[in-house]
Amino acid sequence: MDTETQKQLHFTEAKERLKDIVKRTPLEFNQGLSDKYECEVYLKREDLQVVRSYKLRGAYNMISQLTAEQLAKGVVCASAGNHAQGVAFSCRRMGIKGVIFMPEITPKQKVKQTQMFGNGNIEIVLTGDTFDDCLQAALSYTEAHQMIFVPPFDDYRIIEGQGTVGLEILEDLPDTQVVIMPVGGGGLAAGTGSYLKQTNPDIKLIGVEPDGAPSMVEAIRRGQPYTLSQINRFVDGAAVKRVGQFTYQICSEVLDEMLSVPEGKVCTTILKLYNEDAIVVEPAGALSVAVLDLCKEHIKGKKIVCVVSGGNNDIDRMGEIKEQSLLYEGLKHYFIVRFPQRPGALKLFVNNVLGPYDDITRFEFIKKTERERGPALVGIELKSADDYPALLQRMEEHRFDVIEVNRDQTLFEYLV
Repeated sequence: MDTETQKQLHFTEAKERLKDIVKRTPLEFNQGLSDKYECEVYLKREDLQVVRSYKLRGAYNMISQLTAEQLAKGVVCASAGNHAQGVAFSCRRMGIKGVIFMPEITPKQKVKQTQMFGNGNIEIVLTGDTFDDCLQAALSYTEAHQMIFVPPFDDYRIIEGQGTVGLEILEDLPDTQVVIMPVGGGGLAAGTGSYLKQTNPDIKLIGVEPDGAPSMVEAIRRGQPYTLSQINRFVDGAAVKRVGQFTYQICSEVLDEMLSVPEGKVCTTILKLYNEDAIVVEPAGALSVAVLDLCKEHIKGKKIVCVVSGGNNDIDRMGEIKEQSLLYEGLKHYFIVRFPQRPGALKLFVNNVLGPYDDITRFEFIKKTERERGPALVGIELKSADDYPALLQRMEEHRFDVIEVNRDQTLFEYLV
């Protein structure tokens, strides 16, 4: 890491500022994951933070260093949810005014939590379809009202605050060998990564982001931050079109590997953490665990820390999360089925085409006329992905004309 960057990051001072503000989150050994990957897996539970994510660390660390004159003007931020809650909590704690811009698609649970943490000290403005859209609106508002902007990741004081996660990790587990961190704009990875590499250059650091928003992967590949033309917004806490300039510079130096995982894999991980460990995580919070399959050969026998970055998951999203998991695991398939115009065709499909453990979860005719029914959209859930070839074979044997909707992304988005 370059000398200039090192001069601006003071992690022990940040820890002192935060000692009465943030919760020292536990570093928990996870037996199930350890057995599965033949190593020691520890979860850094930032989902148990005061605002249920690590974002409070950076937000308060920056705001607490503003001058009295700056504080009197008030602060502005743009956030998909977690940074907003950190800023809202800081505004209430310090008794200052805050205006928080959030994308219109932000889960209601995060909006309500932000209002609760602000407790009358903040105003929320919902605008734009993505974080990047609301960021531009927030910057314009900041300039027009001469307030102070609190960036979500690209500021040394923010990075410094997030780095206290790494400080706690090494205090609790000094012989940590690998740390895996989610990456959105890069603040957590830059701060935590900087501290860990300064303290022990031999620690391996892995960053992970969703396949649908590989902004840091692309930045490192190109050698500079790059604005993605479009992103999948599902992993909202890590879905940004462009990483920060400072965070890129640091991450490109301290990260040993930068990976991405499919959104469906993230959903499967969310469900497993809930069902097996009673841990509620948001999509971004599951990234570090979801990626373990991709690096299992390199972590055997080692002490691994996965940073679970947040737990602000809206219960209303669980249906969508389960659906995406089933699709990713090959357990749910959609078909356009053109039933033969003969008596008993539907009964034949149910009794002879479906396997003993197959279940129809959706059935609707796409169109029909007075004289005959048109094709139907049929959703089928399987007990095992291995049952799929046999299902297709039975459809062919009984002369059912089908289109596999899952294989056509445009058709899938239109119909499902």
